Amino acid sequence: MTSAIKNISSSPRHGAERHSHSGDPESQRPVQGGHVNNGFSILDRVNIPADIKGLNDAQLKQLATEVRAHVIESVAQTGGHLGAGLGVVELTTAIHAVFDTPKDKLVWDVGHQCYPHKVLTGRKDLLNTIRQGGGLSGFTKRSESEYDPFGAAHSSTSISAGLGMAVARDLQEHDNNVIAVIGDGAISAGMAYEAMNNAGDLKSRMLVILNDNDMSIAPPTGAMSQYLTSLVSGKHYRNVRDIAKKATSILPEPLQKAAARAEETARAALGGGTLFEEMGFYYIGPVDGHNMDHLLPILRNIRDSEQDKPVLLHVITQKGKGYAPAENAPDKMHGVATFDVVTGKQNKPKANAPAFTKVFANTLVDLAKTDDRIVGITAAMPGGTGMDVFGGIYPDRMFDCGIAEQHAVTFAAGMATENMKPFCAIYSTFLQRGYDQVVHDVCIQNLPVRFVLDRAGLVGADGQTHAGAFDTAYLGCLPNMMLMAASDEAELARMVVTAANYNDGPCAFRFPRGNGYGVEIPKNPEPLEIGKGRIVQEGSDIAVISYGGRLQECIEASEILKQRGISITISDARFAKPLDEDLIRNLAKNHSALITIEEGSIGGFGSFVLEFLSRDGLLDNGLKVRTMHLPDIFQDHDKPAKQYEQAGLDAKAIVELSMKLTSTT
Repeated sequence: MTSAIKNISSSPRHGAERHSHSGDPESQRPVQGGHVNNGFSILDRVNIPADIKGLNDAQLKQLATEVRAHVIESVAQTGGHLGAGLGVVELTTAIHAVFDTPKDKLVWDVGHQCYPHKVLTGRKDLLNTIRQGGGLSGFTKRSESEYDPFGAAHSSTSISAGLGMAVARDLQEHDNNVIAVIGDGAISAGMAYEAMNNAGDLKSRMLVILNDNDMSIAPPTGAMSQYLTSLVSGKHYRNVRDIAKKATSILPEPLQKAAARAEETARAALGGGTLFEEMGFYYIGPVDGHNMDHLLPILRNIRDSEQDKPVLLHVITQKGKGYAPAENAPDKMHGVATFDVVTGKQNKPKANAPAFTKVFANTLVDLAKTDDRIVGITAAMPGGTGMDVFGGIYPDRMFDCGIAEQHAVTFAAGMATENMKPFCAIYSTFLQRGYDQVVHDVCIQNLPVRFVLDRAGLVGADGQTHAGAFDTAYLGCLPNMMLMAASDEAELARMVVTAANYNDGPCAFRFPRGNGYGVEIPKNPEPLEIGKGRIVQEGSDIAVISYGGRLQECIEASEILKQRGISITISDARFAKPLDEDLIRNLAKNHSALITIEEGSIGGFGSFVLEFLSRDGLLDNGLKVRTMHLPDIFQDHDKPAKQYEQAGLDAKAIVELSMKLTSTT
């Protein structure tokens, strides 16, 4: 194990029950059900941050080592986000040791890195339930713990939320600290700069920790750098600096400017910070985020100082730190399936069909061979959206805008004005962040931007924050927008071609997370006729109109219903806008009942169909209509099949509803 895990305890994960153990190695192995024996000399005694307060610095270092081991061994059993959390083990331990959480508010940006935080805040015995049905969330969540003052699974919110908490504290005359931890990726988003600009203007007392894991520790972070950075963070340096500023203010203007330039040069030698200081922050860093001898005194100085403006502490960390397989993996094992702790090998089942994302990417690549106006755009998710495949072949035609969905959408709009064919690939749940730009910059101007909405519907372990529930509703209400949803991988390929050929305005097509159904994909997919669905199966009693990925469940339900003497017609709508009105009209006139089903929220495809039926007078003669959609709740994480069962969108639910409708006809 020592070859795979660096600097972590070889003792087993501390589990939900305590057992005595002997020298027998087998007695120290995890046992079925997640219950393991005691094994951590410090972590076993730490349940909440208050238990850390009596530890000396040497014990805090050991605690961090044991937290890292606990996270690795737990995630090996459950899967989840690993690399980001391993990168902030020392930082997390130091923050909870120095500050008084939950009185002091600690806000994590995104939350991928919050597993060590959960270990130290009363949830270590539940870490082996993370992202499992009924278990811990993979992100921070207010309803889960008082130590999670702000829930986050989308990035770049921490500084805004922390500033709100700091201002509320001041208005109520409280004296707690506010700490926001944000990554170098998340701080690239405009919202982070909006918040920093506001924080600098308000001069609110708060600490922003920039967790920079995109660069290695530079040589200057030795003993001298440690001394200088610790000195700079102290109150003494701040007072001296303020006195110097007052002294230079009486000098002639040219000398004042020279002194200011000299100070900036000196600050740059200590790590820069000019941009942050211009925004009103006191900048400290960079600091080695894995060196507790650096972190602890600096955090204590910040805590004990009389701040007259917000502080930004720049720490350098390594994603996957302390676990060799993660350190050596290209993605630092950011998101993992269950894995073998010694080797790091993940237990990924072999797929019987290609992933929907890969079908999209491959189809787009094929189209781009003969159409050099096709370009790909994404917002920091090239791998998740398949744009890495496109970019690998057409690097000059793929643009990753960073975590900046607003910019990505308007950037695509700008390209569309110049006769390019932008495919803007953004998860359904992330496109919400660029909604104003979709309305104002794309739809009002009727620009042919192609929105590629991956992760449509429920997404399993990522839960409510990542579910693609709302795009049909929030895009369908916009004039000029054309909407499609793929029922299988062959249909998805045809929709990519359709979007490439569509120049009459903006369009969007959605598809679910995961693999397809093994449907043969045509070598040369034909474009769809705009606004036309298809009949999949003819029946006589009930018509079912499926929009998107529930078609296979409809087919399964029809087999069960056939055995019960009920015949159903199944249609694949393909389009939510424009609707295939002829198809819906014929189904309504030739069946006693009609059911719509979709992997989206209320207000989506079913609502569009109901409005059409009402306008067309098709509800006037006793037609029974029912809409099946996601429940009007934010649904918790679980396995996707279980989520859809809970949502009432599986074959069983279709059968039950069909039986009720036929019993009343």
